[in-house]
Amino acid sequence: MQRSLIAAVLAMVCVPAFVQDVYPSRPITMIVPFPPGGVADITGRPTAIALEKILKQPVALSNRPGAGGAVGNALVANAKPDGYTVLMALSSISVIPEADKLFDRKPAYTLDQLMPVALISADPTILVVHPSLPVKSLKELIALAKAKAGQMSFSTSGVYGALHLPMEMFLHATKLKMRAVHTTGGGPAITILLGGHVEMTVGGPAAIASHVNAGKLRPIVGWGAKRHEAYPDVPTFKELGYDIEYYIWAGMFLPKGTPDAVVKVLRDATRKAVDDADFKSTMAKVNSPVQYLDAPEFAKYWMNDAKRLAEVVKVVGKVDEKK
Repeated sequence: MQRSLIAAVLAMVCVPAFVQDVYPSRPITMIVPFPPGGVADITGRPTAIALEKILKQPVALSNRPGAGGAVGNALVANAKPDGYTVLMALSSISVIPEADKLFDRKPAYTLDQLMPVALISADPTILVVHPSLPVKSLKELIALAKAKAGQMSFSTSGVYGALHLPMEMFLHATKLKMRAVHTTGGGPAITILLGGHVEMTVGGPAAIASHVNAGKLRPIVGWGAKRHEAYPDVPTFKELGYDIEYYIWAGMFLPKGTPDAVVKVLRDATRKAVDDADFKSTMAKVNSPVQYLDAPEFAKYWMNDAKRLAEVVKVVGKVDEKK
């Protein structure tokens, strides 16, 4: 009897900790690498709430802004791979390492340090201007920008961030010069535009919806292959003759090396979360329909998008971070 008890105790000691505990057995932290108010935050909050219902554990959202998302991305990339630290990232996750290469900087993180869990949303960005700006079309905006060469300004979510790169694509295609005002995220980028400190910015449909509806921002043009269903009167660059296209997507990631059993729990929970009625309703209210992809499909989507954006970074080239 005593030998059996000793054997049982030894067996328990040899079992890895993540197998002993049924995951999740404690709260999970969802890192959003931007301040409140941007696409990652707007997507992350309802996702966290829906996951809590399914996982029966708190999912606490933590905003960790800095360096266009690099600070929060790196935090998760280097976190303990136990499933208790997850990342809600934007498409800019792929751009930051490419920008580091361009400037011969030590990368804050590499893409192979992270593993995808699920794509949640993917929307084309839309250029919005302050209503005081006397333009209602892209043609009028370009004419004004040429007349005021180098004087007009736009806000971004950070150098080479999800809101900066599409503007650089626009400027490159039209040979225009404008001044970039870099902030720590999409929320602050919109805030300084609302305050009249810049003339325009780029936003995901979810981030600009309430401001456009209130008449505080005016949408001019979109980066999608086709017009966004929530903005049927807003033309795309493509239909206006400019071959540029850009999407801001939000997806969940884990540190590489997270146990397969833990990854499966999160994949299954996220699949259920995007079907949650409250989650769908919240996303619909901000004009951001769910574009769910499970891990294998998201991995392919992510790698293809990363290659495309890497080429865009090379075309745009080095951007003065102080402009």
